[in-house]
Amino acid sequence: MGKRYAIVGGDAAGMSAATQIRRVDPQGEIVVWEKEGVISYAQCGLPYYVGGVVSAPERLLARTADEFRERYRIDVRLHHEVLAIDPQGKRVRILRRDTGEEIEEGYDVLLLATGSAAVLPPWEGIDLPGVFPLKTLADAERLVAWLSRRNPKRVVIVGGGYIGLEAAEALVHRGLSVTVVDVAPQLIPSFDRPIAELVRQELERHGVEVRLEERVRGFSGDSAGVREVLLEGGSLAADLVLVAVGVRPVSELARAAGIELGPRGAVLVDEYLRTSAPDVYAAGDCATHFHRIKNAPDYIPLGTTANKQGRIAGANMAGAQIPFAGVLGTAIVKVFDLAIARTGLGEEECRTSGRTCETVAIQARPVSHYYPGAEDALTLRITFDLKTRALLGGQIAGRRGVDKRIDVLATALYAGLTIDELQALDLAYAPPFNGVWDPLQQASTVAQKKA
Repeated sequence: MGKRYAIVGGDAAGMSAATQIRRVDPQGEIVVWEKEGVISYAQCGLPYYVGGVVSAPERLLARTADEFRERYRIDVRLHHEVLAIDPQGKRVRILRRDTGEEIEEGYDVLLLATGSAAVLPPWEGIDLPGVFPLKTLADAERLVAWLSRRNPKRVVIVGGGYIGLEAAEALVHRGLSVTVVDVAPQLIPSFDRPIAELVRQELERHGVEVRLEERVRGFSGDSAGVREVLLEGGSLAADLVLVAVGVRPVSELARAAGIELGPRGAVLVDEYLRTSAPDVYAAGDCATHFHRIKNAPDYIPLGTTANKQGRIAGANMAGAQIPFAGVLGTAIVKVFDLAIARTGLGEEECRTSGRTCETVAIQARPVSHYYPGAEDALTLRITFDLKTRALLGGQIAGRRGVDKRIDVLATALYAGLTIDELQALDLAYAPPFNGVWDPLQQASTVAQKKA
């Protein structure tokens, strides 16, 4: 008989691993246990479904369970919740949620792909009708149903990170009055404050009220729904509340099995995505992610990383020896007409890393100065090491051309380029797309003068 591969979790990392195992081992038995009733969908698309840009939840599905069964011979079992794993005995205890029956099954190699969960603080009234997270497809469907049935007017979003910002845009497009509340002194804290300030201005330009350094105490209402968000210094009226204060790795199974954990409680993995338990791998939002600039395990849960880690873990489970190259924390988010993006280390991260860092900031045109759109200036921030001149990170905000430049910068970081090598790159030029000196190269010139 062939190997028995077991996967806990049927989203990005889990199904990427499953299909890769099948490619490497055509004869192996593959079983996937997924506690929910849906697999392999685009969580990053949820705000766009809520806002009506994506017309139906089915459009977010990559493949159905039946497609995996028929095309890849993967035994996908929905509504199966893994309760415990025994790495020594290579056994798994599972609850069939549709029947309530508990069963045990064995495995040869196991992957933990349990993902992440929305952080829901123990606030008073967190369970009131009309208070929602936005992490799963089921969350989005419940939220859209509430919007359709109740026709709320005033929404408060607690949290100014990626999901909070995207949800703010989505709900404004649906005609709601939106307030964003965050305990931090700035929005989107993974960005430098000058970029975060541009985001605040863009939100306010579209009628979103932003309340920073406001601590939430809870929510008040009744069986009909939420009515107020309770703050330390007062309250806000609300017909709908979205709690978007972050996510945490779902690592309870690993913890209970004695498997070593890393930053933020994520399952610690080595370069081949092996855990501290024999024949147990982990990938995606439940696992650690090696950071190429920090040269250490980190926790930066992103869909791109989950798919890559899943693919590599699957190949390695089937006998390959492929290292995971690591992450830079590259990310981009759209906030109305503004795009912001980052990669590598920000200014504050550099300051606390012990490196001799310098950050330069410039404003530059995304196209030639005489071409329409030249007035839409890009804001660029590049961080580098004063001693080695190596690039360490960068952040960009603007209305056009942000995506291509953050990807160039991420590639430069991946290759370990210096500010001098960044300036020397042969980048595409035509007036509708660029000036003769790309904004990245202009920033590198400023950096050279400071080095």
